[in-house]
Amino acid sequence: MSIISNSPSSYSISDLSKEFDITTRSIRFYEDQGLLKPKRRGQTRVYSLKDKVRLKLILRGKRLGFSLAETRRLFEMYDTDKSSTSQLSTMLDLIEEKKAALQQQMDDIKVVLMELNSAEQQCLASLSNDKNS
Repeated sequence: MSIISNSPSSYSISDLSKEFDITTRSIRFYEDQGLLKPKRRGQTRVYSLKDKVRLKLILRGKRLGFSLAETRRLFEMYDTDKSSTSQLSTMLDLIEEKKAALQQQMDDIKVVLMELNSAEQQCLASLSNDKNS
């Protein structure tokens, strides 16, 4: 915890950078995108517990394949409607879309693997025929 505040719910950009193992530039990028809104003390950014939770959600969303626009949409919904019903419903829709996209990618990969295996077998057969000639 940095010395910028006595409160355990205030963090500097370097605190968050170290905790989440990301660059300060990444954090500033998320701020520029409107996903994080730290307070300022002079030139120093002071991140709240809410900012820390949002950063964690941004990074988790990235790992799950959510775009920053999708993450922003969820944040905006939560900010305007604190009831979780609409947010959860939207999240379920996004999850379903991601699952469908991943399933399509898996199907495409399987097709490519079958084509590669077939090409490999043809190459091996040709090499075998060349050796026997």
